[in-house]
Amino acid sequence: MTNIYTIGFTKKDAKTFFNLIRDNGITLVVDVRLNNTSQLAGFSKYPDIKYFLAKCSKCYYKSDKNFSPSETTLNDYKKKVIDWNEYVKQFNETMDRRKIKDYIKEKYTDILGKETICFLCSEETPEYCHRRLIAEIFAELFDLNIVHLV
Repeated sequence: MTNIYTIGFTKKDAKTFFNLIRDNGITLVVDVRLNNTSQLAGFSKYPDIKYFLAKCSKCYYKSDKNFSPSETTLNDYKKKVIDWNEYVKQFNETMDRRKIKDYIKEKYTDILGKETICFLCSEETPEYCHRRLIAEIFAELFDLNIVHLV
């Protein structure tokens, strides 16, 4: 069975992060963050992350905000206006409005056969991160095994 991966950069130093990518044979990192240019992102700030991935891990970078939550949902969750269950509900509604399954089939079917994909977000672990939700959609569509790099 083919794997699909996820990774968060929080609480990882650059060496650990890029070694995880390299050692797991990742060839394409898909950044699913809504905001990927923050100074707080350190080594994972765009456009630096694209350069570092190519040089340190020999893989490609792609930002795909179609997989990002809406700004309202993200902000409400960060401010604790909504809990995780409501976040998931709103996130899934956003994905439905974006027809994400059709989008994935159109844009990623061919890529899956050629690249080993890892979804990037900021959360340290996948339990409360939308990268896990995206990976679950891919796993359902293409019968993939999800591996969370922590």
